[in-house]
Amino acid sequence: MINKKIQDAINKQIQVEISSAYIYLGMAAHFEAETLKGMAGWMKKQSSEEMAHAMKFYDFVLERGGKVELLNIEKAKTTFKSVKEVFEETLQHERYVTASINALLELARQEKDYPFESMLKWFVDEQVEEESTVEEILAKIDLLGDKSAHLYMLDKELGAR
Repeated sequence: MINKKIQDAINKQIQVEISSAYIYLGMAAHFEAETLKGMAGWMKKQSSEEMAHAMKFYDFVLERGGKVELLNIEKAKTTFKSVKEVFEETLQHERYVTASINALLELARQEKDYPFESMLKWFVDEQVEEESTVEEILAKIDLLGDKSAHLYMLDKELGAR
């Protein structure tokens, strides 16, 4: 049976992951409105990945005999000033998710919940990849600037994901 403190923390993380999916879907909607279909597709894939992450936590709670509680999520932003702003907010959000995963790992260690600690290793590794990918996109945006032709090339690249 899962520890109540761990169960509550995981239910909060499910909210974080579903909120992430919603945030990225809002960003996709922005890119769709700007006819940046490649970036919209990239964000839709991010959204899908976040839902898959939520389901990993969801399934883990159930496998351990716990109860899933789905918490409220906030309205997603769908308007941004620039492509750079979207990816800056993406990086900021990924860093927030990383901190949340790290806090779960600390809790797992405090509670001596070794199965939970083991499960979290995948998420720790995933967050390193997520932050690195967005940092790379931001570096390209800084290198290319905001000229239409350059954004078109980046849109094509991200759409190939």
